[in-house]
Amino acid sequence: MNKLTSFVSQHMSDDTTRLILDRNKWPDIDVDMAVNCIESRRKLRGKVQEWYDEPELIFPLKLSAEQCSSSGTARYKARLAQRIADAGLQVAGEGMKIADLTGGFGVDSWFFSKVADKVLYNEMQTVLADAARHNFSILGADNIIISNKMVSKDEGSTAAEVLGEFAPDIVYMDPARRGEGGRKVFLIEDCQPDVLGLKEDIFKVSPHFLIKLSPMADITMAAERLGRQCREIHIVAAGGECKELLIWMDRDWDDDYSVITCEISNDSTEYKGLTFKPSDERESVALSVEKPLEAAGKWLFEPGKALMKAGAFNLISAKFGIGKLGRSTHYYIVDTPEQALHLKQYGKVFSILRCEPLDKRSIKAAGKDFPKAEVTARNIPMDTDTLRKKLGTASSDTTHIFGLKSKTAGNLLIITTSRI
Repeated sequence: MNKLTSFVSQHMSDDTTRLILDRNKWPDIDVDMAVNCIESRRKLRGKVQEWYDEPELIFPLKLSAEQCSSSGTARYKARLAQRIADAGLQVAGEGMKIADLTGGFGVDSWFFSKVADKVLYNEMQTVLADAARHNFSILGADNIIISNKMVSKDEGSTAAEVLGEFAPDIVYMDPARRGEGGRKVFLIEDCQPDVLGLKEDIFKVSPHFLIKLSPMADITMAAERLGRQCREIHIVAAGGECKELLIWMDRDWDDDYSVITCEISNDSTEYKGLTFKPSDERESVALSVEKPLEAAGKWLFEPGKALMKAGAFNLISAKFGIGKLGRSTHYYIVDTPEQALHLKQYGKVFSILRCEPLDKRSIKAAGKDFPKAEVTARNIPMDTDTLRKKLGTASSDTTHIFGLKSKTAGNLLIITTSRI
């Protein structure tokens, strides 16, 4: 262990502000770098646990630790890369080659290296490229080539110049989503490098282009901007949050794109989700819930974050045969235990104890009978905090009370047990 990583290990629990103020105590240590490593390593705990557990790794930029992929999402991208390779390699008989032109921390490149024969990691910031070279060596990822160049259509190096003789089957890019002054940007054309401007250059050197976008990006708008070569849009959620959009561009594709949702749970390597085309949602008609007040003994389905982002609200109802409470209320009544168990892979399922009209009487009774409960309000004339205050409930992980608007019975108070 060198001096820097030894210092980081010894001071992982220390106040980093105090370390900076006391920097003169350690004249042979780059304390600013050490503090960045400490704060970055803290962010990697539970996010990229494999790297957190390796004390010899160095992490020079805290912002990169915040923005890097988690192990779960990076593993998903590696699995997707394997499936893309099945569509055909550039050179038949050779192993898969992937070029990561916006390498950053290197988490995605490292996971790609587990499924590819060779990976080219390129990062324009020298401090990150140097750290990646060190880290990949420690991790034994000897099939990763390091490059330190700027990729740009108008300045820096073109994709072909960065790649040189490296002929990738897939080019991957995760453009920066911060503009001037560090403000977040969500439009694809505002990200850097400009993937729209680089698209044609990429297709001159690779048949497949995989792009990571912000989870806030508009799916329809992104697909329109990227054109008919957009083959699949993957919506990846983990830990109750929509984490990223992945867009698979295929040089030879000229058809409608598919949307694929994925809810990653823990360290699972089995990914289940819904695959559909936008036309499927447009053509679907949601089933209504005719008698929601008779829902006791049934189940309430709340779509996961990936499905919510996908907006396939009518398709969910039609495909799974479950009634949608209301046009703008994206909750569903599930009739059978078999349906309930199946839907767990797509979101949360709650067992309904009782369902009543939402009024002062039902709120008072629910608050008395269930003094501890989680509370959610959707599409009713009060927000979650207001409903919680009216109920007077404390937090609980065994009961969940919903205030929801239905099409056929108005505003409802639905009391459920914790999700199954």
